[in-house]
Amino acid sequence: MAARRTIRVRPSLAVAGVCALLAVSLASSLPAGAGPNHDPAPRGVDPAQGIQNLDHLIFIVQENRSFDSYFGTFPGANGIPTKADGSFRVCVPDPTIGGKCRKPYHDTGPFDAGGPHGWKASQVSVNHNRMNGYIRSWHDFSSTCKAEPHDPRCRKAGKGPHGTPDVMGYHTFKEIPNYWKYAKRYTLQDRMFAPADSWTVPAHLFMMSGWSARCPQPNDPMSCVSDVVRPDQFWNPADGEPQPYAWADITWLLYHAGVDWAYYVGPDTCVEPTDPGCAAPQNKLATGPNQNPLPGFDTIDQTNQWDRIAPYGEYFQRAADGTLPSVTWIAPITHRGEHPPDTIEAGQAWVTRAVNAVMEGPSDQWAHTAIFLFWDDWGGFYDHLPPRRVDENGYGIRVPSMLISPWARRDLPIDHTEYSFDSFLKLIEDRFLQGERLDGINDYLGSNPWPDPRPTVREEVPTLGDLRFAFDFGQVPRAPLILDPNPG
Repeated sequence: MAARRTIRVRPSLAVAGVCALLAVSLASSLPAGAGPNHDPAPRGVDPAQGIQNLDHLIFIVQENRSFDSYFGTFPGANGIPTKADGSFRVCVPDPTIGGKCRKPYHDTGPFDAGGPHGWKASQVSVNHNRMNGYIRSWHDFSSTCKAEPHDPRCRKAGKGPHGTPDVMGYHTFKEIPNYWKYAKRYTLQDRMFAPADSWTVPAHLFMMSGWSARCPQPNDPMSCVSDVVRPDQFWNPADGEPQPYAWADITWLLYHAGVDWAYYVGPDTCVEPTDPGCAAPQNKLATGPNQNPLPGFDTIDQTNQWDRIAPYGEYFQRAADGTLPSVTWIAPITHRGEHPPDTIEAGQAWVTRAVNAVMEGPSDQWAHTAIFLFWDDWGGFYDHLPPRRVDENGYGIRVPSMLISPWARRDLPIDHTEYSFDSFLKLIEDRFLQGERLDGINDYLGSNPWPDPRPTVREEVPTLGDLRFAFDFGQVPRAPLILDPNPG
């Protein structure tokens, strides 16, 4: 492995931050309805080429919601189990009320307290695939609102009937209309499982690398061992410590294939110790290190790709210009990610602006784009579907996910295929990397290996769904759905 280079100084984010704010402001002022740049006949789309028609893959990741908490009552989805009369069959035991149980209820408020969502909480919640330990987990382990009960948002988070914790609450079209509209227009995926049975950092590490580990010897990937509990969870660029993630991530392969990519974050985000965002306290325009693992990968330093971890303003500008990267990830800023007790209204508004930006851009760009909107882990909320155990690390509890694209199959309004975030990596690799995998050798076309001892090639798990079959490039393309970020 090459010797570590000196940390470079990134260009200041101050100007870019202003651009980001202007872009968000402009996006929020645009009216709902069809954009002016779209014609009905997309150019350069050849059905025989399949996913090679996709020039832009966009991954928008939000925080901490289970599938049942957002789409448990969505028509046709594998949602909360019901009886013949439409009432819920589910009743989760509450150990504090003598073994009695509590049912799911419609949570009509925008604030939720949520529950614990670490590795131990996952084991208790899943409870040997009984999926009935959510309330016990809520009582037994800490969560944001238990740790910060005086947070005004926590005070606004209500409980259900007879004091039922809101981990048993579910939302409907009434609270998240834009998400339900996307699901109805495009394709809802009701078997997307988090890649690890744990929390945000492992989920984001899997999203970018197909593994979550700790590496006792810095810069030595062969020292890494699986860890979905504490994979250097408190690491922050501001600390000036060595980058802890020594194994390979997808950007290593993208770099050597010459594929343009970007990971978009808030304008005040701490990426390198010299960034202005590292000197100031965490604020509402920063993406936290939990949602931005890339600065922790040694590959980023070795390939000098720091400027690809970029502020939102660049995303909105490139979307408007029709110059989006081949692969784009968009992580939320603090209080816009829907992590309880964030308001879901603010998160939905942010996502809507990000999606609108693509749909309002050039029609040729939209015609060659696929957007995946998903949530990183279950956030302590109830879900009824047991996750498959594919290796020592996961899967984790099911999360909401959807495909937004002109080519989302019309004959597949709800996709019941089993997916995990590994499916996203597989799609990237099949479209842009000639099927190269993050396989422990991590070598694009036999010239740049970055070996590591990962236990599983997650993209090759036999039960993993292949997203290429979620598209139909011969159909009449689905039109853009430009929505009001703040629906009444």
